[in-house]
Amino acid sequence: MRGDDQQQSEMFSYMSLEERVPQDHPLRAVRKEVEEVLRAMARDFDGLYAKTGRPSVPPERLLRAVLLQIFYTIRSERMLMEQMNYNLLFRWFVGLELDEPVWNHAVFSKNRDRLLNQEVARAFFSRVLAQARPFLSDEHFAVDGTLIEAWASQKSFQKKDGGDDDPGQFRGDRRRNDTHESKTDPDSRLYRKGKGQEAKLGYLGHVLMENRNGMIVDAELTQADGMAERDAALMMLYRTWRNRRRRGRRRPMSVGADKAYDTSDFVETVREMEIRPHVAQNVKRSGGSTIDRRTTRHHSYEVSQHKRPLIEKAFGWMKQTGGMRKTKLRGLAKVSWQFLMTAAAFNLWRLPKLQAAGV
Repeated sequence: MRGDDQQQSEMFSYMSLEERVPQDHPLRAVRKEVEEVLRAMARDFDGLYAKTGRPSVPPERLLRAVLLQIFYTIRSERMLMEQMNYNLLFRWFVGLELDEPVWNHAVFSKNRDRLLNQEVARAFFSRVLAQARPFLSDEHFAVDGTLIEAWASQKSFQKKDGGDDDPGQFRGDRRRNDTHESKTDPDSRLYRKGKGQEAKLGYLGHVLMENRNGMIVDAELTQADGMAERDAALMMLYRTWRNRRRRGRRRPMSVGADKAYDTSDFVETVREMEIRPHVAQNVKRSGGSTIDRRTTRHHSYEVSQHKRPLIEKAFGWMKQTGGMRKTKLRGLAKVSWQFLMTAAAFNLWRLPKLQAAGV
């Protein structure tokens, strides 16, 4: 018998959002981890808001909405608010009731930018990392950097002194970061990741990965230049080395890296921190590689080189799913917290799987 297509609106709904979300949905395990992190940050949030005045958007809901935007590759705040208006799963994750109105996209962006900065993003990332501590290697790591395209076109890269510069002409005109800057995003830099590749306006995102399960233990975003990768790597290694010392960990560390890190300054500084530099040998380097048989003869060096490419999976997820291939924000400060939150989201997505597997 053919069913009747007539529709009649119900006055009441007897199912809550909690009942509508399947028990085995992947976001359930993620939300559980997020709730523990946000409860631990409650006191930090109290210090960011005035005691009087009109209540703003709760910071917990703002952060949950930002995570949803990363998990589901939603490029604009307008589209995110549209999804939250009719997507019951999104309402449940953020904490909105069925009949609760969503925010205006401009109000959401304004409140998010007011709350989120590098300190808050770093605190959130650290709390997530503390949740994942049982699954992390405390000795063996890998480091690398990747280019994050800026939200600016090549035509915006013009002379700093305001001289005549036809934005439509590029051939024969030497453009350099010390004489030119982007009028759209002045913090971005023209950078070429490798020989034969196109120079693009962007930033450099750096990640320190542990080798046991490929979790991100530190992340940093810098302006793009030739020294940024090694400088950021040393900064992240020092923070990790210092945290290990605070926990009473004294065993040597090792760090795997590609040929770009095979420089005397980097290798010597790493060794001074009692970290073994398992860096790929750059035999074409002037003067030869700084890595010799004292390092390469150990089996651990071979293991580090085998594990090192796993960091590309983290970069791939952050760019393809997390939207970091080309950032939609402008300015070093905003792109920095976006990069940190995306790294935290990667760990949050991986953590329930590791817990279920008991790795």
